[in-house]
Amino acid sequence: MREPLFESKDHKVVFFEELTPASAVQSNQVLIIHKDEGMLLDPGGHKVFSKLLSKISLYIPPDRIKYIFLSHQDPDIVASINGWLMTTKAQAYISKLWMRFLPHFGLDSQLEGRIKPIYDNGTVITLGEDCKIYILPAHFLHSEGNFQVYDPCSKILFSGDLGASLGQDYFFVEDFDKHIKYMEGFHRRYMVSNKVLRFWANMVRQLDIEMIVPQHGAIFKGKDMVNRFIEWVENLEVGVDLLTQDFYRVPQG
Repeated sequence: MREPLFESKDHKVVFFEELTPASAVQSNQVLIIHKDEGMLLDPGGHKVFSKLLSKISLYIPPDRIKYIFLSHQDPDIVASINGWLMTTKAQAYISKLWMRFLPHFGLDSQLEGRIKPIYDNGTVITLGEDCKIYILPAHFLHSEGNFQVYDPCSKILFSGDLGASLGQDYFFVEDFDKHIKYMEGFHRRYMVSNKVLRFWANMVRQLDIEMIVPQHGAIFKGKDMVNRFIEWVENLEVGVDLLTQDFYRVPQG
């Protein structure tokens, strides 16, 4: 757990990076607090639940968490959802594509009414009466039903798997060119196409972003670093751009 990524009189963003078991893919969790209401982003798996609940309780009573955001359906994001709905009074938002998958993670049928669908064009929700949180479409980056969160009160974009890095030993990216090696392989495999990345870049350039916070790895801080990342992914060949017939051959026995 770090000091808050952002803090003002009414608004706070708290980042958790050290809760994932060593044998699992590292993942970050985020708590946004505005006035006396909270929003929890991508809360993680079962082994993260009790530790994250304890950490969050230092900042806000769990019953003041109003929203839980699930960017897509992967277990490192949604596997603990039953515990969070039992512990809080929150509504959980996930793409309409994945709502019926959540029972496979142990979601109690009595809690299903608190799962809210996000339709393909995204939505806007209000935290603490006057902070509008934007849920942005990010489909096929990498999931078919995928969303990101933009918090205009802190000017932070929470980008999910886009921008993820693996293996670096620093918190903020200071040398973008040296950082590429920690994220290039992941993006080429997990992002679907350059076409989608260009759509995304055109969308987020309309926002006032001071920080991009991925779900895995280091953070891009400051407009220069944010713009470097947007320019990089906008021009990156990934996924189906790289496929050839060699990927589709019957294995030889």
